[in-house]
Amino acid sequence: MMTRPGWKSTAAYAGLLAAAFLAAVVASVQPQLGEGLDHWAYDFMFRSYEPPAWQTQSVILAIDESTLQAYGGVERLRGPLASALGSLAAVRPKAIAIDVTLADPGIDPDADARLAAAFAATPRVVLASDMGSGEGWEDPLPQFRAGGAALGQVHTEPDADGITRAIALEKRLGTVRRWALSLEALRLSRGAARILESPQDLQVGDTVIPVPRKETDRTRNRNDSRIMRVRYIPADRPLAIPRISLRKLVDDPSLARPCAGKVVFVGLTAVTALHDRLQTPVAPSAQTAGVEINANAFETMARGLFLTDVAYPWVLLFSLGLVAAAGLAFRYLPGAPAYVSAAAILVLAGAVPYALFVHRLVLPFSMPALSAALGTMAAAGYYYLVIRRDLAVEHAARTRYQQAMQFVTHEMRTPLSAIQGSSELLSRYALNEEKRKQMTQLIHSESKRLARMVEVFLNVERLSAGQMELKREPIAVRAMVELCVERVRPLAERKHIAVGIEAVPGDLYLSGDRELIEYACYNLLTNAVKYSPQRTEVTVSARKHDGLVGIAVKDQGIGMDQKEVRQIFQKFYRTRKAEESGEAGSGIGLSIVQQIVEQHDGRIDVTSQPGAGSCFTLVLPAAQAPASAPVERN
Repeated sequence: MMTRPGWKSTAAYAGLLAAAFLAAVVASVQPQLGEGLDHWAYDFMFRSYEPPAWQTQSVILAIDESTLQAYGGVERLRGPLASALGSLAAVRPKAIAIDVTLADPGIDPDADARLAAAFAATPRVVLASDMGSGEGWEDPLPQFRAGGAALGQVHTEPDADGITRAIALEKRLGTVRRWALSLEALRLSRGAARILESPQDLQVGDTVIPVPRKETDRTRNRNDSRIMRVRYIPADRPLAIPRISLRKLVDDPSLARPCAGKVVFVGLTAVTALHDRLQTPVAPSAQTAGVEINANAFETMARGLFLTDVAYPWVLLFSLGLVAAAGLAFRYLPGAPAYVSAAAILVLAGAVPYALFVHRLVLPFSMPALSAALGTMAAAGYYYLVIRRDLAVEHAARTRYQQAMQFVTHEMRTPLSAIQGSSELLSRYALNEEKRKQMTQLIHSESKRLARMVEVFLNVERLSAGQMELKREPIAVRAMVELCVERVRPLAERKHIAVGIEAVPGDLYLSGDRELIEYACYNLLTNAVKYSPQRTEVTVSARKHDGLVGIAVKDQGIGMDQKEVRQIFQKFYRTRKAEESGEAGSGIGLSIVQQIVEQHDGRIDVTSQPGAGSCFTLVLPAAQAPASAPVERN
């Protein structure tokens, strides 16, 4: 498998992905974001998944609206409830759970006595116990409690968003502990004498309930532990828990037959009993009666339909795998396949929790989803930057190639003009031997310069691309200036321009690449000649100051204003007067000179005034004269 050529910093890429993963982990533990996403996904899966049908083991005896209306409210239900218990006892249910708190005397003592007698006559009855406003439990009245087989707590605390997704099978107030009503109903229905405990689970008969012990809320002297997720059955599904109206059962005792061999949960389902109605994952926008929650909790335990949380290390590992997959996709796949893979990773982050939920395993949604999203964004962002960088490199290479062609066409004009001019003089005029020899030497030298110019051009390109180290050698300034002046003299003579050397000490040396510095000096001289009127003068001078050598080329040409001076080194820029002069030019010569000088850690100083000429000064590092260099005198 090959990596992209543009990806050079694996450590930076891995660090970016690690930061994305860390951000996802931190965000997933924030209550408002992580917990909110987990709850939303959990509720969505609950509503989307249709579990296989099973034979329910419970029935709800509902105190519904018709019952309340028939008997005049909750206060008058104890007599009818006693009658209903008689009908239920006749069909021998496995247990009866009374999800009604009977902590206070009723308005009819005779009804209370009848209900107490009904409890005593009915086997396996679980009575409700709730948390009071004080520090103790609200237990049933002693006369009722005497007839009950067990007490079960019915206190339910929803999650922060108001939805009841789980119940505590064990609660403690002070030193008194209560098992959940549904758990006690399960125990009685199984004929178990007691509930077996271990740190990781509870056992009732043959049923093992995977609820590890957790301790919370010590400051309020409460211990809520053994939290169990409830497998809710929506009331509109065919497999919903059957329900019978208390009023109808009192009127027709034969309706108790479906309760035979099952656990009956008795409680309020009337909409007007708002204090006992809660939201659940299957109906977050509606309200569910507490007795229905307890009945669903019983079914969860009775059928072994436990929803078990995936261990946190596995959640971390899966989330890390999603980030790594996103990183590998954008590292090794091109274009569209990388983005398709990223979409697949995002889908996987949601599909895996759902697949596990179908198998009754709860994988938090927030950490994998955030890891996939942030990991994909980080990888895609890095990928985008790499592609942009590669495009920029390619564009720079293309630009350098174009500039190279422009450089060749621009700079070859001067030696070709010199050769052409000398050839014309030789062919048209009868020159003396000395002049002919001079013209021949010029043609020969300019031809050689064309070859050197190509080499200079290649060197400039290699320097710009960082593919060549700059030569560092001492250059005799006077000898170099004299050579450049001789090369430009034929051009100057055609315009009757005098080119002279002023004050260039013979012992002055600078450090750099001889051919490149020579080109820079020659370019300034040719520009001075091109943009100077006829019968003017161009002078070259040099001096040393503070370890730097300044080579100044001064002309009496058209000059420039300060705005033009600031733009003169931009590629393809030509001043208005240069355009009007009729001299051919592409505007890249000075930009190349600036590039050469900057590569030598130097600079170009320019002074100019319109109509008064210009002075270009190359400022470059000075060098010591070689030991073998001859001493020149002006």
